[in-house]
Amino acid sequence: MANETTTDISAAVNNLVELAGKVGQQQVELVANTIKSAAAAVEPLGKAAQELTSNVFNALNETVKNVSTAIAPKA
Repeated sequence: MANETTTDISAAVNNLVELAGKVGQQQVELVANTIKSAAAAVEPLGKAAQELTSNVFNALNETVKNVSTAIAPKA
């Protein structure tokens, strides 16, 4: 009888340790996949922000040129 109880406890402990290992592995995979997804999402946003900034500065440059031309005395 005592031997069965020891076997049951050992099996329960082994199952618990195995479950904890699986949960830990899934957490690591989840974090890794989240980081990969975030990196994939950030790259297009970075490119779009760069293009937007470039367009804004080009527009400002053209505005300054037009204002300078309008203010400059005519020869």
